[in-house]
Amino acid sequence: MRLYHFMKQKYGLMALEARRLKISRLMELNDPFEFLGVDLSDPEKRGALQITKRQLSEKNGLLCFCKSWHNPVLWGHYAENHKGLCLGFEIPDELPTPIGYVTSRPLWPKTVDETFVQRLLFTKFIHWSYEDEYRIYASLETEENGLFFVNFSQSLSLRQVIVGAESCLSRRDLSMSLGSLANDVYAFKARAAFRTFRIVRNRVESLWV
Repeated sequence: MRLYHFMKQKYGLMALEARRLKISRLMELNDPFEFLGVDLSDPEKRGALQITKRQLSEKNGLLCFCKSWHNPVLWGHYAENHKGLCLGFEIPDELPTPIGYVTSRPLWPKTVDETFVQRLLFTKFIHWSYEDEYRIYASLETEENGLFFVNFSQSLSLRQVIVGAESCLSRRDLSMSLGSLANDVYAFKARAAFRTFRIVRNRVESLWV
């Protein structure tokens, strides 16, 4: 399936040059309810789950993607106010898991098992549903300066680079970052649509120099 990852321009170009994506750790995500999307009114259960979250964050992380690149809110939140990049990847269908969006925090289950842990990793509040998010749960293996990465591969195959509508990135600079991938990756500039609240491809190629 085709999934999209939004980035600031600086880090997007670094990702292209290094042929890799940074893995997000649970303790670093922007939602304080990550992995805590269950009724935690019981102090003992609350403490136990917070400890588990910290432990998982030491060994595993998440690659986060969106199903579509057309939502202007995603560009505003995750791509430097439309100045950044959106990378489109082809990923085997069985690897990513869609986020389940809920309106309220469910009760603690009678049995705490792996299924429960998995559900917590892939559950978020309904107000995040605009992201239409998919996630890959990944091991923290390749480290550099305290950060962890996963390399581009057949399972994480870069197919598109979409340049934000407000970006000043030139075709030449993007091509230099892509290097040997330039001929295999479809790159284009985005713009705001004229009739809808969507971000679309700018088909006037001469406007992107």
